Amino acid sequence: MAKARQVAGGGRAVEVPPERLAGWFARFAASHGGIAATDVTPLEVRVTAADGTTATATVPFGPLGDLSVDGLVAHAAKPRRIALVLVRRGGHSVGIARDGRIEVSRTDRHLVQGRSAAGGWSQQRFARRRAGQARHALRDAAKDAFEVLLPRLSEVDAVVLGGDRRALDELREDRRLAPLFARAEPRVLDVGEPSRAVLEDAAVRALSVQVTLRDG
Repeated sequence: MAKARQVAGGGRAVEVPPERLAGWFARFAASHGGIAATDVTPLEVRVTAADGTTATATVPFGPLGDLSVDGLVAHAAKPRRIALVLVRRGGHSVGIARDGRIEVSRTDRHLVQGRSAAGGWSQQRFARRRAGQARHALRDAAKDAFEVLLPRLSEVDAVVLGGDRRALDELREDRRLAPLFARAEPRVLDVGEPSRAVLEDAAVRALSVQVTLRDG
């Protein structure tokens, strides 16, 4: 399970693997004096403890059919085949994973230079060169996503994105990838520079349930 991270609006988010979800809710209840209320919608499960602490689980691959905590546990545990798109300006990794294991993938990295402290014409030339490198990297990412993922899109249950949101937004502008982005989950995984190892980790994390904790 990934470490807790701070989220906008206060609170902290954790990623809970499907096989640990039932136990996680049981420990949450035991640690906070029991459960006072449970509110469930097709997209969200919120449990309020006796001490006022809330645990809000975002339903992955929704909507949820059985509107209960047990329903969420069963929903999260279903076998799934997922397309993954991880992109940063300096590289990308795309692949298909079944139950957290990569079946096919393609990864590439490119040099995109950092910002220059120089000024004047030198800085402008550097910025143009950097922008050109970034465009080239994103073109390659789009090409690999198109070749690896699009032919298999009908075989997957969902698409999970990860990496830099700005780079993903630019990739989204490629019309060839419209069917891919149309099936993307709302959640975007926070990942490091894409690599095969990062892709393998993302394949496991993509199946997890994100739970946001807020103190009472």
